[in-house]
Amino acid sequence: MKTIAIIPARMGSSRFPGKPLAQLLGCTMLEHVYQRVAMSKSLDAAYIATCDEAIRQAATTFGAPVIMTSDNHERASDRIAEAAAHTDADLIVMVQGDEPMVLPSMIDAAVTPFHTDPELECVNLTRRIDNEADFRNPNTIKVVMDQQGNALYMTRQPIPTLAPGGFGATAAYKQVCIIPFTRTCLIEYSQLPPTPLEKLESIDMLRLLEHGRHVRMVETSHDTQAVDTEADLIRVAALMATDSLLAEYRKS
Repeated sequence: MKTIAIIPARMGSSRFPGKPLAQLLGCTMLEHVYQRVAMSKSLDAAYIATCDEAIRQAATTFGAPVIMTSDNHERASDRIAEAAAHTDADLIVMVQGDEPMVLPSMIDAAVTPFHTDPELECVNLTRRIDNEADFRNPNTIKVVMDQQGNALYMTRQPIPTLAPGGFGATAAYKQVCIIPFTRTCLIEYSQLPPTPLEKLESIDMLRLLEHGRHVRMVETSHDTQAVDTEADLIRVAALMATDSLLAEYRKS
């Protein structure tokens, strides 16, 4: 399968306007995401999808190919569906533009199940939540799964109900925003009407779940920190300061 990554990015974030071009350890946050994604050996190419000329110009300076899209998309998945239509890829991996700590191996892990299960349409990475603050943070998307590892529901609220032993005794998981779609699934996603819970929670994957489709969750041991606020950016800068991967792409 021809496999590409598309990184959706826009300047108009309500919580952090201009977020993709925020400076992080000497370059924009978007450049960190692109450089790290492009290192994945599972990918044939990586692109940035945006409606903003400022992002297109910035991406050009660090060599990222850009696909311009409409400025009417409310969901990142709809933006990459439009962008993917300009490619001939069989498998499209969405990597959010606010995930500067993404690892190439995480992309590899997310796409691997498609090579053994032809029924898969969409995969999300997931990770066990290791602190209660993250569990209660509405910026962290929580997920509960069935016995086959398919998502049952995703929400910004703290789920599941805590076990009698409290948070430490509860298996709680979060969505990690590396999301491969088959081409067919992504096209169909963009044609499905938005759903009530998708709009209520502001979570893309709920559109698939509410229309009765499956989203397979694949657990990762790697932890990342998405940047939703300026405070997150400061936290990520401290976490990445000694990152060996950072040194690797800075050399090139």
